[in-house]
Amino acid sequence: MMRELLARVGELCSFWVCILFLTFLLSGSLAAQGVAQKTSNVTAQKQTQSPYHGGMVSPPLPKAKFILTDTSSVPFDFSQQTKGRVALLFFGYTHCPDECPLHMANIAASLKQLPANIAEQIRVVFVTTDPGRDSAKVLRQWLDHFDKRFIGLTGSETEIAAAQQAAALPAARKAPLGSQGYQVEHASIVIAYTKDNLAHVIYPGGINQQDWLADLPRLVNETWASH
Repeated sequence: MMRELLARVGELCSFWVCILFLTFLLSGSLAAQGVAQKTSNVTAQKQTQSPYHGGMVSPPLPKAKFILTDTSSVPFDFSQQTKGRVALLFFGYTHCPDECPLHMANIAASLKQLPANIAEQIRVVFVTTDPGRDSAKVLRQWLDHFDKRFIGLTGSETEIAAAQQAAALPAARKAPLGSQGYQVEHASIVIAYTKDNLAHVIYPGGINQQDWLADLPRLVNETWASH
């Protein structure tokens, strides 16, 4: 049912409207002021036109340019340090109850099944949207539960908001969670940048391990000559 709904959304709406719809559907009532102005000339192609399990984006999104700090306290230039690789970019947080661990677990499981020469060409970059709770140590320990190769990035709230803007995503925000403190509402979408430094495919919630296992080798070997 969810897969059919996502496919239908991809057929009917612009990419940015899809972003907003999926954000509300999968991550709660995330505010997205100013995003509506970015909808022109960006459309989501029907998934039936592509071998990929994610949503095709046309025109593709340029690779986000930002510098944050990795879990070793070293500056990480996302655009430069993923150059020549497939980069899977996700903004989330370690206290996330659903989409964040699901995405990371499915990607990690599929990477472990890929040939080494394919897996080594993929970089998974997880940017925390909750820097107050996700210290470098907490972030590293959480990511290591999935795959020690995953790159964790953090920074100030201002820097992380700017990184989301660079990735063409609405900024995450805190929302009260009763006596338990707060949750962080964020876009639960993995952006897949390929070796041409463009994102032709995005992956919303609902993408499973077998989907990633099929798509990751295609992303590594893709030339886009036929698209």
